Amino acid sequence: MALCYGGPDGTETWCRVDYKKIDVNKTFSSEDAFCDEAGNDNSDFPLMQWKNEFSKTATGTKVKVEITFGSEEDLNKILEMGFEEGFKSAFDNLDELFAK
Repeated sequence: MALCYGGPDGTETWCRVDYKKIDVNKTFSSEDAFCDEAGNDNSDFPLMQWKNEFSKTATGTKVKVEITFGSEEDLNKILEMGFEEGFKSAFDNLDELFAK
């Protein structure tokens, strides 16, 4: 399934997540790809491999996110697109949600 993300400037970006492995309440891994509305890969953009791990702490849950790319060039392309700012913004939104 393709998901649409709206940017602060009103632009829409479509992406698809293919889950590779899920260990409930512990970890999941996935491959993310930019795509069109129908979920067809857009090969102009690099793939991202995600591994997310969850562990209990004294005050809640620790989340470890590891993202890998096929090359340093792929990483740099994503960073140039504003990935770092968008990722930070997503966590800020979570902090705001949890504060309610």
